Amino acid sequence: MQLPFPEAERPEDATLEKGRLLFAGETEFLKGVVAMDGLPPADRLEVCFAGRSNVGKSSLINALTGRKGLARASNTPGRTQEINFFTAGDLYVVDLPGYGFANAPVAVVAKWQALLKQYLSGRPTLRRVFVLIDARHGAKAVDEEIMTLLDRSAVTFQAVLTKTDKIKGSALAESLDKTRIALAKHPAAYPELILTSAEKGDGIDTLRAIIATI
Repeated sequence: MQLPFPEAERPEDATLEKGRLLFAGETEFLKGVVAMDGLPPADRLEVCFAGRSNVGKSSLINALTGRKGLARASNTPGRTQEINFFTAGDLYVVDLPGYGFANAPVAVVAKWQALLKQYLSGRPTLRRVFVLIDARHGAKAVDEEIMTLLDRSAVTFQAVLTKTDKIKGSALAESLDKTRIALAKHPAAYPELILTSAEKGDGIDTLRAIIATI
């Protein structure tokens, strides 16, 4: 019997090439947004990346685009306080503020969360949210909060496990099962998991191909 939310299969060569070409050109930082009125025009499709602080979001975006310094990783969780827009051809790639633990005052965190909710529920060109989950821990309660928000906003999301090179064997299987159980509660969840390692490059070509076919 096939488990719900299986791992995404490696796409066919033509689809992989489409994904490679999408990110082979110039990928540039466009702007950082701290309020809804600062959003760029909704004139193209966009995908965005959401995840807890310190889940490896910046590293994954850098690996995806092939540009090490594009998204700034920080040793201080919660440093990213803006919605950051990047252009990749005719696509926006969007880096959302980390949610959950943040080394910042409560009022600042509340402001980030309000902006996050407004963006997710009010952006007509947003086609998919990739919810990043640390493979070492599986889905946590704070991840399920963002999943519930996406359900209510009718925004399709897909789970991406990060740092899969840091965990092996039965521990990884346990983490996957935990994540699958969490995802099964959420109707907006896309039915395949993407397993990645920004450090090793695992799953990056698959992620590129999935984005290219959206």
